[in-house]
Amino acid sequence: MDVSRAPARLRYAVAASVCAAVLAGGCSAGSSGGRQGATTQAAQPAAPARAASDLQSDYLRVIKEALPSVVQIQASNDLGSGVVYDDKGHIVTNAHVVGDEKTFRVTTANSGEPLTATLVSSYPQQDLAVVKLDRVPAGLRAARFGDSSTVEVGQIVLAMGSPLGLSSSVTQGIVSATGRTVTEGSSGGGTGATIANMVQTSAAINPGNSGGALVNLNGEVIGIPTLAATDPQLGGSSAPGIGFAIPASMVKTIAGQIVSHGKVTDSGRAALGITGRTFVDDSFQPAGVVIVDVKSGGAADKAGLRPEDIITKLGGTPVTTITSLAEALASDKPGQRTTVTYTRGGGQKTVDVTLGEQ
Repeated sequence: MDVSRAPARLRYAVAASVCAAVLAGGCSAGSSGGRQGATTQAAQPAAPARAASDLQSDYLRVIKEALPSVVQIQASNDLGSGVVYDDKGHIVTNAHVVGDEKTFRVTTANSGEPLTATLVSSYPQQDLAVVKLDRVPAGLRAARFGDSSTVEVGQIVLAMGSPLGLSSSVTQGIVSATGRTVTEGSSGGGTGATIANMVQTSAAINPGNSGGALVNLNGEVIGIPTLAATDPQLGGSSAPGIGFAIPASMVKTIAGQIVSHGKVTDSGRAALGITGRTFVDDSFQPAGVVIVDVKSGGAADKAGLRPEDIITKLGGTPVTTITSLAEALASDKPGQRTTVTYTRGGGQKTVDVTLGEQ
């Protein structure tokens, strides 16, 4: 399944079940027995009603707490969302929302007119960026970021943002999966980033949701909605109910470095230190990654790899395209030792490599 920023739709119905009480033992024909039975049966349906009311109260509470921390970001040719990172006016969003631009208009929950903001830094490799408001309005509320390691499949989540320009919109869903490695399309404004450990959700993510908040019922941001899946068999249209969010732990790591240092100083992303392209065999099928250039002093250089070598496997993972190489590296860490299998002059070789940092 290909993944892009195309919209995803969610259709889902909630059904409430009603329990009927069955009284054990014999029933008296007297009036007191009849009254007891009627009273018991009439009281039973109140439990599901209370449960639904409690869930609705949770939704309303979370929206009241978290939605004021979600903003709309307007670039000259794109529109997205952002999350207030701190009370100093820093806002975290997706790199594909800011693109190549440096200044933006931001609409916060308590600003009647758009405010101006300036790019602090963008990190396309993880599709994250931070902008800073030129003027911090009174009452600006920073979001609370949760612990990504506690996110579980089945948790109810709310996606908040500005889909199709509809600011302060909320959709609901669940966490469908965790630990997904997803490669974002580079066409249509995407960065082409390969991102590990993403949270998959059934909450609808549409254009404009990018950079917003995926929130749990504790009011904590557990991810930044970034992209939705598309199905080639449907002509590239969205696959309903399959969206992905960058986990809060990675958001805090990258945004924290940008806020503190003005740039990312420790990405935590493994790299071989090469420039490569997909190699196509005689049958016009992708069959590896041919090295175009080797970074001096990088992992590949130290391992003796050189231009025109064709990488076919990283560790035990087959490599057929540049995307599959990026996805294999996404699960590794800088400093980790692995093997690279490659062909040179028609012969296959394997070499040990200590991975560098991207």
